[in-house]
Amino acid sequence: MRREGKVEISGVTTSEIEVLSEEEKRRLLLLAHSGDALARERLILGNLRLVLSIVGRFSGRGENPDDLFQVGCIGLIKAIDHFNTELDVRFSTYAVPMIIGEMRRYLRDNSSIRVSRSVRDLAYRALRTREEISRRLGREASTAETAGELGIPEREVSAALEAITQPVSLYDSVFSDGDDSVYVIDQLSDSEVSDEIWIENIALKEAIARLGERERAIIKMRFYRGKTQMEIAGEIGISQAQVSRLEKSAIDAIRRNM
Repeated sequence: MRREGKVEISGVTTSEIEVLSEEEKRRLLLLAHSGDALARERLILGNLRLVLSIVGRFSGRGENPDDLFQVGCIGLIKAIDHFNTELDVRFSTYAVPMIIGEMRRYLRDNSSIRVSRSVRDLAYRALRTREEISRRLGREASTAETAGELGIPEREVSAALEAITQPVSLYDSVFSDGDDSVYVIDQLSDSEVSDEIWIENIALKEAIARLGERERAIIKMRFYRGKTQMEIAGEIGISQAQVSRLEKSAIDAIRRNM
């Protein structure tokens, strides 16, 4: 529930959650992987906002948000335990798919639509096979590739996967940020929308939040409100050249942080 700008879910008030920098996350991950239970707990608590943002993506399906939040926390814990600190990857980029996957499994297993055991077993075999192929190829496996690996006609694999898919409304929210939401219907015309793009948007939002106040304001005016450098200069009382330098510095910082 939301109260005076705060969010309370599963007994957790998000306004009281510690905000961790990427450097602090990496330091705590190293400690957690060496057996430091307190570092692991700080990582879990410091990333609960990430879980909450993903809960909003699955809202509108009749599920209790507290249940989804707790399931998402399981995905977060798995991400913490399995994250490879040697790779140059942001923790959130790795954790988001893990959390989404845990929520999808929960929704699939708790679907009100009853599917025969044989179809469900085939679907789960196909999901496991698809994940194995995806890891091997470094990309999402197609249904045809999955069917070929299983030695089963593609139409049977497609039908089994569709049978366990949770039906959605056109007005289900896929992302929520405060009062702004994006719904399924908003994305139907875009064949390029994917989890990867959604994850990149989260990373971009985080990178912008780490900018200084003036640089953040310039980026928002320049790229979200469509103002020219001259207009921005007049609005904040500096020269266009200064705006140009600050804009370039901000973009460089965003690239580094992403």
